[in-house]
Amino acid sequence: MRCSQRFFYFCAMANNSEDQFKKVISHAKEYGYIFASSEIYDGLSAVYDYAQNGAELKKNIREYWWRSMVYMHQNIVGIDSAILMHPTTWKASGHIDAFNDPLIDNKDSKKRYRADVLIEDHAEKIYQKAQKEIEKARGRFGESFDEEQYKTTNPRVVKYLEDHKNMLSRMAKSLENEDLADVKALIEELEIADPDTGSKNWTEVRQFNLMFGTKLGASAENAMDLYLRPETAQGIFVNFLNVQKSGRMKIPFGIAQTGKAFRNEIVARQFIFRMREFEQMEMQFFVRPGEELKWYEYWKETRLKWHLSLGMGEENYRFHDHEKLAHYANAAADIEFNFPFGFKELEGIHSRTDFDLKAHEKHSGKKLQFFDPEMNESYVPYVVETSIGLDRMFLAVLSNSLQDETLEDGSTRTVLKIPAILAPVKAAVLPLIKRDGLPEIAQKIIEDLQWDYNVTYDEKDAVGRRYRRQDAAGTPFCITVDHQTIEDNTVTIRHRDSMEQERIAISEISEKMRESISFKNWLK
Repeated sequence: MRCSQRFFYFCAMANNSEDQFKKVISHAKEYGYIFASSEIYDGLSAVYDYAQNGAELKKNIREYWWRSMVYMHQNIVGIDSAILMHPTTWKASGHIDAFNDPLIDNKDSKKRYRADVLIEDHAEKIYQKAQKEIEKARGRFGESFDEEQYKTTNPRVVKYLEDHKNMLSRMAKSLENEDLADVKALIEELEIADPDTGSKNWTEVRQFNLMFGTKLGASAENAMDLYLRPETAQGIFVNFLNVQKSGRMKIPFGIAQTGKAFRNEIVARQFIFRMREFEQMEMQFFVRPGEELKWYEYWKETRLKWHLSLGMGEENYRFHDHEKLAHYANAAADIEFNFPFGFKELEGIHSRTDFDLKAHEKHSGKKLQFFDPEMNESYVPYVVETSIGLDRMFLAVLSNSLQDETLEDGSTRTVLKIPAILAPVKAAVLPLIKRDGLPEIAQKIIEDLQWDYNVTYDEKDAVGRRYRRQDAAGTPFCITVDHQTIEDNTVTIRHRDSMEQERIAISEISEKMRESISFKNWLK
């Protein structure tokens, strides 16, 4: 492929991804998933409201995580700590002194970017070039293709992969050493341009603290300076001893939590991927010192299995090991997902050592240790963390599920193939017509199902149009009540993904749905 051909090929791929992302955003509003916050006042940047279907999907994702993490592990319990915490908490955790993003401005466009994200996005483009070369070779050689050998012997692929690794390693080292001048030098050497304008006229890189400040008190003179929490993990750490003693927990054990966090993101883009107000689902797993890396590998494997249980395609996930480790970690990896704008972090698994508990011991003057009867000694446990953004998981599900299909008759349909266990509405009950007693039968079915499932009633338009509407909303089942129902108490149940229809008794509806949306069947 000539250079000009490659250029247009990659531009077309980028444009397709951008178009798909725009469809996701538009669809989210049209079908009641996400609205811009305060939209009647022109909105608030990087702040969103979850609409009627979005609130349900978000709740279902949270519950799927909670059941798998808390209910399926006898040594993990859940808590709900306060958003407001004593300010010394954030001094101990390092957030006040070191919770920064490296920012850079473009002098021509006047737009601000995270310097590390610019470099990571550039590196990802290089990596994708290598992947495309590999896929072309796979097509040429077929079953005899040896991917690992090709990666180490094809000069073009070898260079792409080396360049990808080298630029990320250099960035990580520069950030670790707080060498922001070299971060800018790397951006210039890679000739990274403003994504919107193509300008390469950059300012210096500088750090920006992400903490949201607030006040606690009746008067300004006596008010205490507080922060909206930037993460949920510290609420777990400060409650470590309370949970351990009240629950008589033995090492190893975990504490899980979901909740809101707040970060003053200056560069908040890509819809709900990066917001100023967001929700996390975290679990801190306390282990014996020296066993943390064993548990780190365990949770990497376990968390990936959780993601794969939803059936969104193994090819859409990959691990990314951190080149630059946080000050508290001795190992860290991300589970990345293939969003419409490329592979990005979805969940982090971190071996946090004993940094957090020791830091809170130091600043509080209270011991946060565990007496291990098997070892006959007390120690500060080490911690392995799993942390996933609920909003990012929401976006992963939504973007992966939205599909345009061409049917056998040449017509098309837009369908939201949300995993049935997560779908906001599980079934729509449709009377074929609005008379002859059919609506009354449909309402009775609704009254029976709503004890166990979120279901809806729809009688407007022809039944085919109602099917399409429910497909686009993500409803897994449509239950149609017709004149045969009056005769034999049967209905037609239609499956969203396959569009297959089957005739079943009204008494069998609940069990038929349970087969497809039980937690046991999905999580196993």
